[in-house]
Amino acid sequence: MKINELKRSLQGLTKEELIKDVADLFKKNDFVKDYYTSKFSEQGDLSVLSKYKKIIVNEFFPEHGFGDVRLSVAKKAITEFKKINSDKALLAELMLLYVDVGVEYTDCYGDIDEQFYSSIGGMYERALKLIRKNDMLPLFKEQCLQIMNDVPDMGWGFPDQMSDAYETYVGEWVPSQDVAQ
Repeated sequence: MKINELKRSLQGLTKEELIKDVADLFKKNDFVKDYYTSKFSEQGDLSVLSKYKKIIVNEFFPEHGFGDVRLSVAKKAITEFKKINSDKALLAELMLLYVDVGVEYTDCYGDIDEQFYSSIGGMYERALKLIRKNDMLPLFKEQCLQIMNDVPDMGWGFPDQMSDAYETYVGEWVPSQDVAQ
């Protein structure tokens, strides 16, 4: 079905039928529930953000046992959140969380593989680009600097990839620079 066909079909429904259909979708589909929670609920943005943050953190550091570190699951959480919510600052926050827990994971468990570092570094660059494009550097500079100071010196050129991204979008990075600056 194409969007025009859907619109024609929906136009034939009463207001009550449309409300019932949306309510049914809300009950049956988590994505729809998150979308409307974010759109209409007071504090909805933050509750939906919290849900997606938990998904990301759980992939690296679950409450019990070891993380599965399924990068695809963590990245999918970011992609879904982006479809649900248009707040660029919340998206940047979620992207930086992915990077932050990735850096923490490699610091805890040692050298990982090239795909891991490429994913974390790529997300960092995309987050910095988003932050810069939307003039949000004052909101995130301290966190971006802290991530840089936490990057371990290991992993397939990972520190170089991270510092290149930082210097491209934020400015010169000096290791162990005071985060309060």
